[in-house]
Amino acid sequence: MAASDARVHDRIIVDGLEVFANHGVYPEENALGQKFVVSLSLFCDTRAAGEADDLDRSVNYGEVCQFTCEYLQKHTFKLIEAVAEGLAAALLGRYPLVAGVRVKVEKPWAPVGLPLRTVGVEIERWR
Repeated sequence: MAASDARVHDRIIVDGLEVFANHGVYPEENALGQKFVVSLSLFCDTRAAGEADDLDRSVNYGEVCQFTCEYLQKHTFKLIEAVAEGLAAALLGRYPLVAGVRVKVEKPWAPVGLPLRTVGVEIERWR
């Protein structure tokens, strides 16, 4: 499916999920851990779920949040690009109703030596 097909799909959105995990280039980041903020757009058809008012016909966003948290805590990556790439692949592999996913990973405590709100990466992947 091409990215241009995103217009024909609905989206389930998770915005600002906070996860404490151990990712980073520096050893202390992996040892001490830090906060990551994850936002997701899951592109899928929600019409059947909406018409039937049936969660079994949709993607359970609560389960997606738990899965995302567990994924970030079970794996260790140097780069947030790798966090995003791995999570996107894992979500597409786990949820067959999801045709595509937009993953944004932010690192508000990034060790850059200057004041900032956050750094991050955002990717979009499709089946």
